[in-house]
Amino acid sequence: MADKTRAEDLRAKSDDQLSGDLADLKREAFNLRFQAATNQLERPARIKEVRRDIARIKTLQTERTLSAPVNSGKA
Repeated sequence: MADKTRAEDLRAKSDDQLSGDLADLKREAFNLRFQAATNQLERPARIKEVRRDIARIKTLQTERTLSAPVNSGKA
């Protein structure tokens, strides 16, 4: 995900696709933190972009969870 992800694009994806994207972004964030610690980071602004993309995905997942129909447990 080299370019900035938009919320509209994320809304079109399935839950499984979002989970996969989230895992990829978390892996990238880890690698960026490692590069920053060893002074090998080429684009420091990328850290901010990745963090915001992670937040967008988590927000969308929370919205979907809260809007899902709730099972009352009555049979």
